[in-house]
Amino acid sequence: MEKLISKFKGIHPGFILERELKKKGFKKGPLALSMNEYPQILNDITKGKRGMTAALSIKLDQTLGLEEGTMLILQAYYEIQKEKDKRSLADKPNLSIIRKILFWDTDFDKINWQTQYQSVIERVLERGNNEEKNELIRFYGQDKINKVTKSTKGRERRETSLK
Repeated sequence: MEKLISKFKGIHPGFILERELKKKGFKKGPLALSMNEYPQILNDITKGKRGMTAALSIKLDQTLGLEEGTMLILQAYYEIQKEKDKRSLADKPNLSIIRKILFWDTDFDKINWQTQYQSVIERVLERGNNEEKNELIRFYGQDKINKVTKSTKGRERRETSLK
């Protein structure tokens, strides 16, 4: 079981179920009815539209000859992966809006959007379009942007007075 689980970690269990059904020559409809389940449920699971329940997992594991809990563990790993994906999206702005050309002198994929926020905000405010500026406001918040612009203006005043 460990080999199967490590191989399919993070993949929706429905896709693995579909594979197992084909391998064993089972049809979804008759299989669902034989387990006292609605065929639509199995169909939705194999299409990734629905999650695996504990009760269904037990039935499927027994029917397919898998170790008890296999399908449910795959569901748990899938849920964990979904949560990780959500968190990684929260770590950076919508990169389909921000043009890479704004950061021509930097490796765009290596920008740490959290720690390098000041440079990012300055660059986008200086060279970005309205859509990019709005994405920064959405991501960082107006307060953080105001704080960066105030510190930038103060630095510019100091540099001007030195000349």
